[in-house]
Amino acid sequence: MTSAETAAPPTIAVTGTDTLTPIVGRRILAGGERLGARTGIESLLLDFLAYLELERGLSRNTLEAYRSDLLQFGEFLDRRGLAPARVVHGEVASFLSELDVAPSTLSRKVACLRSFYRYLRREGAIEHDPTADLRGPRKPQRLPRVLTREQVARLLEQPRGTGPLALRDRALLELMYACGLRASEAIGLELADVDLVEGLLCARGKGSKERIVPIGRQAVTAVRAYVHGGRPSLIAAGSRSMPAVQARLFLNSRGGGLTRQGLYKIIQGHARHAGLQERMSPHTLRHSFATHLLAGGCDLRSLQEMLGHADLATTQVYTHLSSERLKQAYFSAHPRAARTG
Repeated sequence: MTSAETAAPPTIAVTGTDTLTPIVGRRILAGGERLGARTGIESLLLDFLAYLELERGLSRNTLEAYRSDLLQFGEFLDRRGLAPARVVHGEVASFLSELDVAPSTLSRKVACLRSFYRYLRREGAIEHDPTADLRGPRKPQRLPRVLTREQVARLLEQPRGTGPLALRDRALLELMYACGLRASEAIGLELADVDLVEGLLCARGKGSKERIVPIGRQAVTAVRAYVHGGRPSLIAAGSRSMPAVQARLFLNSRGGGLTRQGLYKIIQGHARHAGLQERMSPHTLRHSFATHLLAGGCDLRSLQEMLGHADLATTQVYTHLSSERLKQAYFSAHPRAARTG
């Protein structure tokens, strides 16, 4: 055997349309065990991983996770003398039932196996998909984290001064809380999307769907101060910026459009000074907006429109938050409502 035949598999950039399928398979296995001849899943796994990378563009982390999941499944099949292209639903379910993992990990393994067998069926390697009726564990509903009104006020007070960046940050935070904007919606806003006279904002949400949201008085004041007193200086700092970039409402210190990473740093910086860094993300202001509106008497249908939710059920999570806050207020304030146990 030559030295070339015994050399370790090469490491190549994760993505690239000119990557060859065999190299993809070997690269995904690099750093871990190679698939031995003992497992019947070997010949199917390499092409599947290449498909995930080249056609679906999945990340390296996902590819590594799916590789590990299928190796584990292959070992299960080996112990029982089963071929991966001949298994039935009960055998896949038996594999999953043996696993002692967190629900989130189990959900990923179910998704991996379903994707794997859908791929095999499309390729004509199997006639019947053993995972067609497979269902993952139900994920427990996690209530979003929100700020109290006092905490929001503390955060919005942080951008101090009259410099361009302070004016921008104050307008950004006020507008995100006033309109319940997603991070992508905030950084994508253009100057023409904000009507400061009528107090209305046009947000472009998921799927480029547009919605109109009212802007509160304090947010209007903050945005107006930024547009007239801060934004011109930022535009001047980026005099070579493209006109399309200059149309953006929120700019960075170099006159370019504000990025998601830039937005995150701005919010985290001010949250840290307000003592709220452990509770903050760009989405926290959106969750707080929704919860505070419901607590103030806003109806669920109007809130759905302002948030841009396609399904009312998505908006209803905030009713649970409001109920929890009402219970907390009740039990902490009522003299005869102390919790027992």
